[in-house]
Amino acid sequence: MSVPSPQPLLIQSARLFDGVSGTLQSDHAVLVTGERITAVGPQAALQAQLPPDAAIIDLGAACLAPGLIDSHTHLSLAGDGRPYAEMFSESDEMMVLTGAMNLRRHLTAGITTIREHGARNKVGFVLKEGVQRGYVPGPRMLVSGRPITCTGGHFHMCNEEADGADEIRKSVRRLVHEGADYIKIMASGGGTAGTIPGRASYSVAELHAAVHEAHHFHRLTAAHCRAKESMVRAVEAGIDLMEHAEFLDPDDQLRFDPQLAEMMAESGIWISPTLQAWTNYPRMVALAARRDAGLITPAEERDLAALETRAEGRLDVMRRMLEYDLRGRIVPGTDSGVGSLAFGHLDYDLQLLVRVGFTPAEALLSATRISAEACGMAHEIGAIEVGKVADLVALDGDPTQDIGAVSRVVAVFQAGVRIV
Repeated sequence: MSVPSPQPLLIQSARLFDGVSGTLQSDHAVLVTGERITAVGPQAALQAQLPPDAAIIDLGAACLAPGLIDSHTHLSLAGDGRPYAEMFSESDEMMVLTGAMNLRRHLTAGITTIREHGARNKVGFVLKEGVQRGYVPGPRMLVSGRPITCTGGHFHMCNEEADGADEIRKSVRRLVHEGADYIKIMASGGGTAGTIPGRASYSVAELHAAVHEAHHFHRLTAAHCRAKESMVRAVEAGIDLMEHAEFLDPDDQLRFDPQLAEMMAESGIWISPTLQAWTNYPRMVALAARRDAGLITPAEERDLAALETRAEGRLDVMRRMLEYDLRGRIVPGTDSGVGSLAFGHLDYDLQLLVRVGFTPAEALLSATRISAEACGMAHEIGAIEVGKVADLVALDGDPTQDIGAVSRVVAVFQAGVRIV
């Protein structure tokens, strides 16, 4: 990461979304000293008390907001459409280079913090150290290291297989000692060949062993849960954050379960639905652009219609979840790197949250303050407040009215340093 200047910096813009109130403020400014925010308020008031050596950046009509947080990435995967088997045939060294490319893409899109949800061997740890040393530019990283999975389970290629409570405890200890910021466990099958997405991979006792050991080391847990069965077990085991939450049955069909939604709401679990991953939203965006430009073919029209129909099934599950007071527990995550999910597009997840019923302001809050709370970093990031790290993004437009503004990044500041 870049070293912040000791010179005070006043950043002013026509609009400010502080990530606290959820509303927009006009003609406000942020004073940054080193890597921290030291004052927030009306431009005139802050200009009147500026130190003589302060620098000023005027972002004009832009909206200044907290840096965005992506709760689910796979940096070592290219997101270029290749299947898992082909991407995992790469060497660890090539995976590190892939990660460096992906880090830059996310940072320039205004994403200043990520959770890295699983890479092979020590690739995730190496990438984090590279960012910390300033060797490669990128968001600050919270790294799980290798995801814990059952023998032959989802992402077994990362090399942290564990069966039974005792082996799982050993895996947690090993990962913590290697530098894991949190623990990721695969509670169901997934896209890895030979696994069954609609079936749970671990018992409640096994998941609880991971939670108990992780919490002993003051680490949070996240569980990959596509199967409905795995979702129930994750809640019962006390998992901190549930990934995907698809309500998937063994026959590969989504069936919303009101009783399970009630359990999730009562437990206070965080949920990262990774909406763009399941809906293949990047492909939908590309085809819609061709349609709007008058270039779409009949075959592509049929493809888009099929994608829209499939997406509505997944989005309807999300809409029903919102009926159970879960809105404030949902955080966006791209699942970037997998399949055709290229980095740099947390904006897609926010668009989909608005589509299921979030207001644009609520969607932006989910990617800032609420995501910071979910990953245990609310004391440092997620809001524009005095004492917080100066991770900021400037957007072209009013993101509380038009979520499309999140796609139009004007400037990015990380720990007080302008990156873009």
